[in-house]
Amino acid sequence: MAEGNETVTNCHQLESPAPDGKMRLTDVADTEQVLRLIQSVPSKKAKPFKVWLAKVGSERIDETVYRRLGYSENWINQRIKSIEVRKALTDEWDKSGVKREGEYATLTDIWRQTRY
Repeated sequence: MAEGNETVTNCHQLESPAPDGKMRLTDVADTEQVLRLIQSVPSKKAKPFKVWLAKVGSERIDETVYRRLGYSENWINQRIKSIEVRKALTDEWDKSGVKREGEYATLTDIWRQTRY
């Protein structure tokens, strides 16, 4: 078998109309199968989507952990949002040339003080 080429073994078929008007069997996949397929695509163009999938997966795992620990939905939503805001903020700092850990700590302290 060639690298990156895999025979699909868990595939179902659905009868649907073809362009010629006849009903034809078409391979179909569920959400999990489609996401796994995307993860296996070796193209650089797929990387942004793979990164997004990893981010969403990580957030989902965090939400599950928080729920099991008994946190409220409101608390979970605020926590996830604050993480997103801090990530956007640190990305902007990176673009502005902030590099040293001490600079991040100072800016984070200033940011926290202005929020309250």
